[in-house]
Order: sequence, then C-alpha cells, then structure tokens
Amino acid sequence: MTNSRPKVFGIAGWKNSGKTGLAVRLVSELTARGFTVSTIKHAHHDFDIDKVGADSYRHRQAGAHEVALVSGTRFAIMHELRGAPEPSFEEILSRLAPCDLVLIEGYKREPVPKIEARRLEAAKREPLAPTDPHIAAIAADHPVEETHLPVFDLDDTGAIADFVLTVTGLQQGQ
Repeated sequence: MTNSRPKVFGIAGWKNSGKTGLAVRLVSELTARGFTVSTIKHAHHDFDIDKVGADSYRHRQAGAHEVALVSGTRFAIMHELRGAPEPSFEEILSRLAPCDLVLIEGYKREPVPKIEARRLEAAKREPLAPTDPHIAAIAADHPVEETHLPVFDLDDTGAIADFVLTVTGLQQGQ
C-alpha cells in the first residue's frame, strides 16, 4: 500500500445504470486480489446515515460541526456543512486513509479515468462517453456499437477489474 496519492478510477452513468452494483463487485474482486480499496460515492440529494433519535443524530441537531461515531469494529465521521459549499473531490480524497485504489461513483464530470455503466432500465440512456474524454470504457447490459472504446458486459467483473488495474497502473505487490 502506498502513502502517496492513491490511484483513482471512476464509475459514471445515469440513475439505475448499474453503477453501485459494479462498484460493489469491483471492490470485492480487487480486495480479493490483495488491493486496499476505498470508495467515494457522490449523492445529488440530501442524505442521512444517522437515525432520528440516535445520540449522534441529537449531537448533529444540536449544532455539532463534526460527529465521530466510534466502536470496536468501525468509526465514521459525519461533517455538517451548515450552508458551506460542498467540498471538492480533492478535499474528500485527501481525508481518506492511505489505500491502493479509490473507486468513485457519481462524480460524472471529475477528470479521472472512468468506465461508463449502461443498462436498458436506466433513467436516461443518453451516452456520456461522446462528451467525456475521461471515459476509458463502457460496461453495458446490451450491445454497444457506436463507440471506439472497449466495451464490457456489465457483469464481467473480472475483465473490468483487469481493465481498471491496467488503466491505473496498479500491480500485485505494489
């Protein structure tokens, strides 16, 4: 595991395009291969990881700037923006512990190499690749012919993981 900036690879796509399923499968595949993988998921809506009434929820509601939840098995830090601008991708990346690879989901316009997920049931079907030079491949649940990019079956996790390693330059034992 490296102490410098980790390798970053993204998964882009419209709502219901299979991004989360692909991210989960890639994390499983790459960690099974011995890599330390972290993820960043961008949400375009308000979200809460805390339950109403929980002590940490009450701390946040009282005005705490950050609330750290710590147990013997995990910890989480929630940061309330309280009207401040959303932090940049680089700010969030800098807060992660050292790892080999950060998989990002939902930062469609971030200038990092990424794969575009496409499903027939997606909310929108307009391809992202033609207008995003950072999309390095497409993973779809249907045939894709209108591209010069590599195309993978959305469920071919092993081949997609190999592609991610090639694009990022990650190697076993690094």
